[in-house]
Formats: sequence, structure tokens, C-alpha cells
Amino acid sequence: MTAIAIDRLHKSYGDIRAVDGVTFEVSPGEIFGMVGPNGAGKTTTIECLEGLRRPDEGRLSVLGLDPQRQGYELRERIGVQLQESSLPDRLKVREVMGLFAAFYRRSADSAALLEQLGLSEKAGAAFGQLSGGQKQRLFIALALINDPEIVFLDELTTGLDPQARRAMWDLVKGVRDRGKTVFLTTHYMEEAEKLCDRVAIIDHGKIVALDTPRNLVASLEAENRIVFSVEAPVDEAPFRAIQGVTRVEQSGGRIIIFGREDGLLVRVVMALDSAKIRFRDLRTEQPSLEDVFLALTGKEMRE
Repeated sequence: MTAIAIDRLHKSYGDIRAVDGVTFEVSPGEIFGMVGPNGAGKTTTIECLEGLRRPDEGRLSVLGLDPQRQGYELRERIGVQLQESSLPDRLKVREVMGLFAAFYRRSADSAALLEQLGLSEKAGAAFGQLSGGQKQRLFIALALINDPEIVFLDELTTGLDPQARRAMWDLVKGVRDRGKTVFLTTHYMEEAEKLCDRVAIIDHGKIVALDTPRNLVASLEAENRIVFSVEAPVDEAPFRAIQGVTRVEQSGGRIIIFGREDGLLVRVVMALDSAKIRFRDLRTEQPSLEDVFLALTGKEMRE
């Protein structure tokens, strides 16, 4: 049985078509990511799956249940972390956990959850006293309080510093390692590439690509990049003559050499040495999911 199945989902708000014929499936036990620009339809899709929004057309199945007709039964089996959440500042962490546990027929061990999420020492602290990262971890704990089979995480790490974001990634992997299915939306391409077994890229309400991060990057057939800095402008001809080099860009004291063949880095370094060019900060850059994202959705700013 698939954990999630969506078939030709449509949802509009007036003249705006937020989701336009989306179709995909999620397997049990995988981390499935949905990425896209602002307003692409990510949150609308996940809210339809959670039963928070009624689709205009299409069929949805989550754990074999219809989110609208069988919403009460479904909510017993899923956990949800919303994009924007808050709690009364004076409510203590242990009180929040007890309150949310009372909403379900079954619940996980609250103390064990707080321990796993590094919040044991904050059990007696008020919500308003928690840091941003601690609040996010608390919302994950609340999403897991009913021991769900599927966990929905909507823009989990938005607004967190890099250290807190990496800690959240470890937590998400831990959730999957406990046998849960994870469905997440994010606009951080590195996050999707590091965490997800498969990624759907959505744009203007449509799925424009869906595969593993590795396959999506490979499909781009993008060039590798060798980047370094020089003290003064240099003649690009020796670099353009290197086997495998497709183009060279020079801007100020920064040079980028593009190419696809193996051994390109060695040949570039040899050319630098032969020409007696002094360089610094040399590094290689591999194609990434961000390159795929930009190629498919464009680079223009969106609101």
C-alpha cells in the first residue's frame, strides 16, 4: 500500500490556480520532499493531504483514507507541523505535551520524546522562554505525540540559524529511522538534497520534475565548475585549450572554468603551473539540486 496517493489534484482561490493537476505517490518509510518557489502550491498541497483544505478536483488517499470524509480517523494516524505555529507564552512544555496527548486515543511517551529532542531540561520552562530552535523541536514533539505513521513538516527550518537547521535534519532522519514516513516542504535546496529519498519540484501549481536528488541532478547534464582567484587579469586562451573545458568566465579577480570530463581539475592546475599564474582559493563546484531548481523554475524573484 502507498502511504500517500494524489491523482490530478486541483485547488483554486478565485482566479488563482494554486494546484493544477498534481499527481504523485509516496511510499511507506521514505522522506518525500516538495520544493518550489513562493506561491508554487506546496503548502496548499500539504494542507489538502492533512484535511485542512478541501480540493476542488482530484483524488487523495493518505494511509488508504480520504482526508475529507475520514478526517477524524486520519488525524489519529498522522502528525502535523504547520508552517506557522504558536502557543500561549505562559504554557509550560510538559503542560503542552500533556494537553496534546489528551487529544488522541493513543500517545507516545512524552518524557521520552522530550529526551530524544533535547528538551528534557526545558520541561518546566514556559513556551515564551524557549529559543526559536527549541520551539521548533517542541512542535516536532507535538507532531509525534500520537506516534503517527506519517509526519508532515511544512517549511520546518525557516528562520533557523545553520547550526539549528543541521540539528533539525538529524531529527528528521531519526523520525524516519523509527519507521515513520516523512512528507516535507522546503525552499532550501540543500535541505531537500541532504534529507529526501525523492523530491518533487512544483512550479505554478504543477509538478515539473520528480525523482531522487541524484537523478534530478544527473538529468540536468550540467558542467562542473573550477573556481579560483588571481591577482590580476590573465589570458584565458590556455584554459580554453584544455581538454574538456567548455567555457571560461573571468570577472575581476575571479575565474570560473566550466567542463564535464574527468581529470579536469588536474589539467587546470597543470595549466596554471605551466603559465606561472599565482592563484588562491581554488575549489570545485559540482552541479546541485539548486541548479536543477533554477533551470526548471527560473531565476526571477517571486512574491
